[in-house]
Amino acid sequence: MAFLLAIFSVAGATKILVTVVDPKSGVVVPNLKAADFSVMDDKTPRAVEASEFSQVTLDIMMLMDTSLVGEIVHPVATNLIAQLATKEQMALVAFHSSADLIQDFTSSKQLLSRAVAQVKYGNSPHVLDALYAAIDGGFQNSTFRRVILLLTAGVEGYSRTEEKDVISLARKNSVAIYPVYVMGNEKWMMEKLARETGGASFSLRNMKKSANGPPGPPIFEVLRSHYTLTLAGNLMLGEKLKVEVHRPEKVFVSALPVE
Repeated sequence: MAFLLAIFSVAGATKILVTVVDPKSGVVVPNLKAADFSVMDDKTPRAVEASEFSQVTLDIMMLMDTSLVGEIVHPVATNLIAQLATKEQMALVAFHSSADLIQDFTSSKQLLSRAVAQVKYGNSPHVLDALYAAIDGGFQNSTFRRVILLLTAGVEGYSRTEEKDVISLARKNSVAIYPVYVMGNEKWMMEKLARETGGASFSLRNMKKSANGPPGPPIFEVLRSHYTLTLAGNLMLGEKLKVEVHRPEKVFVSALPVE
């Protein structure tokens, strides 16, 4: 699967952080080698010299849908909080027609669960407005990989912010977006936000069909896992970059520039 991406170049090499997921199960696609990837810079092929798989520690901001339809994802929030590992922190933002910080970054699962229990529901969901507000200054003191976990019913209201503005700000701030949704009304938007920021999108309905347990463990496995591709040379790649993974089955591929 291809995607468009602006690349940040480093001395002697160009590096791209890539996430590869099975779109039906939401599971990480393992054991990919450099030869499994191809990169085209507009119409110019670029050689992938190395592919390194790693799992990292996260700073997570979970955006909870507290609109009139948001309560359907409430039970998932506690299960996601339970996945926090040592050193990882999470902040909670409630969004409806605005975005409100209800718990600042903490590693305390008790504080996070208490904040979730106090959430009220109402109004219209403004997903893009909430994302932009959360990314804009939300990770100023973060130490580890910056992740937004967007827990949503899957319905968008009438945001003033456009997708391209959210994506641009996320790339500028090295924030990966991972939507977790129920209804497929805005599936195309969820996938675009994830694909162009190095994240992945998760349909809870699809995961329920293919998994035997709660969604938290496989979602966090994806959040923590990525490939780093190394391209030869200090390249000035254009915005129209195509990256493909050569697999017989369909996969979801996303990326984020490496700073």
